[in-house]
Amino acid sequence: MMKSSIMDDPKKKEITKKRHFSFRINIFFFVTFVLFSVLIVRLAILQFVQAKDLKAAENTNTNQTNKIAPIRGNIYDSTKSPLAYTIPVQSLFFRIEPGQQDKAEIINLARRLKTDVFDKYGKKTSVQPTPEEIVLAMDLGYDINQNKVKDPSYYWVPRKIKTDLSKEEIAYLLEHRDEFKWLEVTEESIRTYEMDDDGTTTIAPQLIGYLNKYSTQSAQEMYKDNPESKEYLPAENVGFDGIERMYQDDLRGKNGYKVYPVNAAMKIIGRATVTKPIKGNNLYLSINKDIQKTTEKAIQDQIAFLHTPYARNDAFIKFGANAEAGYAVAMEVDTGRIVTMANFPDYDSNVWTGGISQVNLDKVGSFIANGSITTAYPKYTDKERPKHPSSIVFMGSTIKPLSVLIGLTEKLITPSNQYYNDTGTFTFGKTGSTSSISNSGKVAYGNLDAAGSIEHSSNTYMSAKVGIPFYSKYGGENVKVTDKWAEYLAKFGIGVKTGSGLPSENAGSNDFAKNAKKDSYQSAMVYASWGQNEKTTTLQLAQFAATLASRGKKMKPLFVDEIRSFEGDLVRKVEPEVMEDSTALFAKGDWNTIIHGMKSGAEGIEELPYNVARKTGTSTQAVSGGTIDNAVFIAFAPVENPKLAIAVVVPEGGYGRYGASPIAAKIFQAYDAANDGILTKLGGGKKPW
Repeated sequence: MMKSSIMDDPKKKEITKKRHFSFRINIFFFVTFVLFSVLIVRLAILQFVQAKDLKAAENTNTNQTNKIAPIRGNIYDSTKSPLAYTIPVQSLFFRIEPGQQDKAEIINLARRLKTDVFDKYGKKTSVQPTPEEIVLAMDLGYDINQNKVKDPSYYWVPRKIKTDLSKEEIAYLLEHRDEFKWLEVTEESIRTYEMDDDGTTTIAPQLIGYLNKYSTQSAQEMYKDNPESKEYLPAENVGFDGIERMYQDDLRGKNGYKVYPVNAAMKIIGRATVTKPIKGNNLYLSINKDIQKTTEKAIQDQIAFLHTPYARNDAFIKFGANAEAGYAVAMEVDTGRIVTMANFPDYDSNVWTGGISQVNLDKVGSFIANGSITTAYPKYTDKERPKHPSSIVFMGSTIKPLSVLIGLTEKLITPSNQYYNDTGTFTFGKTGSTSSISNSGKVAYGNLDAAGSIEHSSNTYMSAKVGIPFYSKYGGENVKVTDKWAEYLAKFGIGVKTGSGLPSENAGSNDFAKNAKKDSYQSAMVYASWGQNEKTTTLQLAQFAATLASRGKKMKPLFVDEIRSFEGDLVRKVEPEVMEDSTALFAKGDWNTIIHGMKSGAEGIEELPYNVARKTGTSTQAVSGGTIDNAVFIAFAPVENPKLAIAVVVPEGGYGRYGASPIAAKIFQAYDAANDGILTKLGGGKKPW
């Protein structure tokens, strides 16, 4: 019996196993049947009951495209040192999506962002946004107190919550992305400008320019005729002045795109597909950072010197005691490359990052503009400003080399063998209504030839030997005198724009017609012959000096050597451009005469180890309450093979010899040092000329 039971156990087990298997199979098929039945029923409902509604919903879903602003290209100096560059930053954005009706959830999200993310992991140097500010940035139509603010202006554009996230903030948000829904991290950029050695200003801020929001009214007006502006984003920054504006299209790059699926309410219902933007091109300027910094410091130091007790008590230097501003430009004679363009006062361009405050704008507003090419002032009150000159001043005696050259070309004078007895004063006009002019200090220079009249800066020579004869030759009291004089000046860049392309460049002014109307054409011509009719910018004076140096070849001022892609590939090389060649108009011997006369006394220039042709100027100007003297100076070197031309203007700087020429001397030295002693080599040492 026991034996039989033992034998039957395996059979029973096999039977039991088969029964269990059959049961499981039946359960599986039953569940499968139920699921298929549910699926069939659901499909039937979708097809026969909900099809119309679903079809309508499908038709209302669409895509919305958001532009992504590109990374702006960098700006480098001629040695490839950065002057303005873009730093990529990560920003946090909030998306409006379906299911965000719970205000408490939104407010809790804002509070968690503040306490769990920003406060714990944000950069310690940054001020973290409050929960109230975060909710307002979300633009959902209410503030943290759930009071009505406004209706959301648009749904499909993500709202920026915070810029410049730390790595720790990004890591935490990505790690807890399920908790921080509706948020995304996107790369943006911040424009940064290289600081000068003093740590308070940037390098060449007025030349480089600055950025501001495209959404501002002034930007809309500025770019209304630019076909590229249709691609600009309201929140992006665009060039507002200087190189940043002049090369806006090259620097900007091309938009990227984020395409979001949205429903009929224009709320985002899925993840975006992204097309990356194309980065902007990099600019390599002709400006040399070291020369620029030397120039900026030289102007600042010179103005500080003019304010010292020593300078104020000196018989000649004291006339520059009220100087508060200065401008200098150095231009290569053979290429037109601008190696420095300096303004003082200058400022920190970084104050524009994120939008300038009214306090900072009030501080720098009068000299944000580039005073080397347009009107600028130091910081004067509205009441004080009429008592001072702007950055655009009369040429003064710097015009005298050209006056003599015109006189020689028109056969009004001869290079030598013709002397004028300078008695210190000159009288002109009709009998009974005569006027007289005099030299500075009424100094009498005696017998002067053409070259000597330039060296001694004789006002009387220019009046008697150029002004009056030119007036007579071209018909006296008529506009022909004005037109012919202006024609000559334009060949050297005076009275016309330089062609630099810099935005807001001023053409200066020729007060000839105004003065002729007030007095007479004769009087206006007399004053024009020694620089008291023509107001110029510092860049115009630099182009004028370079044209004298090249003996009649007027070059276009260049600020960019080449443009490269962000990756470094050459896009465009900027070549020198001759704007007007007047070399054949003037005789070689006449050039020799005027250059031989460019030996005015100039502080700091004589100490240089090569010959420098120069002309100082004291530009007298009427202002509210009296007259002031502006220091003006032009020069080029070396005389034997001119390479560099310089112009310096110090409003209210007094005599050009003391107020302006020391600045030019330091620029020559800096250029020579930065270019392996090229001026010294080309000059071949100091020798008579």
